[in-house]
Amino acid sequence: MVGTVVLTLCHRSQLMHRTQAPQARPEIEEEKTSTATGKHDDSPHHTRGASRSATHRTGAGDPGSLAVRELLVISAGSGAAANASSGFGPGLKEVFGPAVEGTGPELIQLLTPEGERVEHPEFAFDEDDETIKSFYRDLVMTRRIDTEATALQRQGELGIWASLLGQEAAQIGSGRAMREQDFAFPTYREHGVAWCRGIDPLHLLGLFRGVDQGGWDPLADKFNLYTIVIGAQTLHATGYAMGLQRDGLIGTGDPDRDTAVIGYFGDGATSQGDVNEAFIWASVFNAPVVFFCQNNQWAISEPIERQSKIPLYQRALGFGFPGLRVDGNDVLAVYAVTKAALQRAREGSGPTFVEAYTYRMGAHTTSDDPTRYRVIDELEHWKLKDPIERVKAYLSRGGVADDAYYAEIEAEGDEMAARLRKGCLELPDPSPLDIFDQVYEEQTPELVAQREQFASYLASFEGGQS
Repeated sequence: MVGTVVLTLCHRSQLMHRTQAPQARPEIEEEKTSTATGKHDDSPHHTRGASRSATHRTGAGDPGSLAVRELLVISAGSGAAANASSGFGPGLKEVFGPAVEGTGPELIQLLTPEGERVEHPEFAFDEDDETIKSFYRDLVMTRRIDTEATALQRQGELGIWASLLGQEAAQIGSGRAMREQDFAFPTYREHGVAWCRGIDPLHLLGLFRGVDQGGWDPLADKFNLYTIVIGAQTLHATGYAMGLQRDGLIGTGDPDRDTAVIGYFGDGATSQGDVNEAFIWASVFNAPVVFFCQNNQWAISEPIERQSKIPLYQRALGFGFPGLRVDGNDVLAVYAVTKAALQRAREGSGPTFVEAYTYRMGAHTTSDDPTRYRVIDELEHWKLKDPIERVKAYLSRGGVADDAYYAEIEAEGDEMAARLRKGCLELPDPSPLDIFDQVYEEQTPELVAQREQFASYLASFEGGQS
């Protein structure tokens, strides 16, 4: 692990699948809406089965709300009965300390599923409605990329595809919060972040078609190549962030110079050693990195209950840096929270853990069948929280956008889909010998010899090949 971080630090400029028997899921508890205030209760504690919700209501496994003061002060509580049933170890209240009065809800939300703006005591969306319109376009175009790629895979044109359906707001909100000089380290699902960084979606298709290893320049786009190894990119992100410190690109006060890093990963990756080691390094060295966890609640077929006994964002406390949970289907809240976390990193205040609480509407990849391990009621429940529909509801209700605007975006999506389909089918197959050209910047004698040997082998077939 040390070698991985040091290698990334020193060379900053260099830059699936388990099945199990189907599980019966509890029925989805009806969402609670306050008739007195008219506010929609979007707490993640009411988005799972009845048995789990009942557990949360009694305080078991729930340390309570997280107070964020300038993203520096953490305090949580409301869980003294957490271990009362077993009598083993201290209660969570003793571990996390008392709750702070009046610190607001655990889930940071600025736009409800019904498209209504709400206030939060710590975070605010300070952009105008034109920005929200641009977010709507980003969301729709990103989903269209995903839809087209899924269709191409089903028709045999892509080897596999990792869908982001339902996670568009988490990616667009965080991607748009970045400044030009900030650097992102993705998994293999951050198609929306790639869109925000200006990556041609055709480059994504080339990777999943198997004709290249990613057709974009990580240094030019400030967006690293997709990482397939679960959680490894968090080490890369931490090492790169430590390099920024040594290059004097942190805490100068110059908004065009100070730089932050954001590393993406899912809920399943939080159980990986690499991720926890990255947390340690980032904390100890105060690295300017934002750990952005898209908790879509399913690590392939493993539910979030098997990843953690407490909300994921509260794990940050054990490593010594702030953690918070945002409504991952609320693009405004994700933008506001990520913007604050990135700025904190640029100023030299260290890492932040952001848990974007969302839901994977589709399969883990096109090789997965989610009907084997989750029930349809759960999916239908989360459709009501669709990240695109809530933005559209807000724009329509306020007269910010009309049917003509929506039709224009849809037409743009159709045009892009046609271009992607045509471009994908025209992607040239690579030469088998190209693999030797992508290992080192300068060829080694060993690689030269191997290349010549393989070339001779290919030439031995009828017609030859080069």
